[in-house]
Amino acid sequence: MKLAHLVLCHVNPEQVKRLVTALYHEDADIYIHVDRKVPIEPFLPLTALPNVYLVQERVRVYWGGYSIVQATLSGFRQILGSGIRYDFINLLSGQDYPLKPATEIHKFLAGNTGNVFINVFPEWNKDAGHDLRLKQYYFAGIKIKGKYTAERIARRIKPRVFPEGFVPTGHSQWFTIPAECAEYILRFLKENKKIVRLFRYMWAPDEMVFQSILYNSSYRNAITNENVRYVDWSEKEASPKLLTIADAPLLMQGGYLFARKFDISKDSAVLDYIDKTIANQ
Repeated sequence: MKLAHLVLCHVNPEQVKRLVTALYHEDADIYIHVDRKVPIEPFLPLTALPNVYLVQERVRVYWGGYSIVQATLSGFRQILGSGIRYDFINLLSGQDYPLKPATEIHKFLAGNTGNVFINVFPEWNKDAGHDLRLKQYYFAGIKIKGKYTAERIARRIKPRVFPEGFVPTGHSQWFTIPAECAEYILRFLKENKKIVRLFRYMWAPDEMVFQSILYNSSYRNAITNENVRYVDWSEKEASPKLLTIADAPLLMQGGYLFARKFDISKDSAVLDYIDKTIANQ
């Protein structure tokens, strides 16, 4: 079972190094996309680690914008163009961390060949807040004068309408999918420019593009609606709770493969706890 990890990051190369080290497995390669807005030099030493590659086609990533989709697609292209046949592609951020040893992660995925570990919410468009995201235009990350005025004008004169039969859906950005799903996504986006335009100018399309494409495909029945990640949204903020040592015992109880998010500049003890627990299993 061959696994490609795709890590999107923009800060803290030391924490990314710790993540990469924890993910190491002889049948895993790790591809790291470093936001083009930041210098690449602090991340270059990571390539000295086994099976680690930097994504060459870097994207300037802006929160809430289509750029994070483009960064992910850039990683897909390099992974699929490597000539290596991967069974799964696992999308992580630089602030994620595994909760299981790499051998157990590989064993789990080998026993779940063909399953699509991604969250979807089929009733997305019936939720008031998400409905606005579908209908309203957002120009996040686009540097133009009068951007907010342009958004308001676009919302009045150009309704967003998806093709009949295409059900937009979404949920968490992070996933573990068969490599053939990534191939399908790239092909779909190349062949469906209208849908690309519909997704390009919405808020946080990374939470919808991949989910919607796979949900509206023959892969729908393979979707588990579980992305095997622990995330705490209890603070009801735009970003999940930063996990600390106080959260450590709970992290290890749910059978999750990964958790997010962590910041070793704020609390590295929680990662020490995870490493120790894994080593003693």
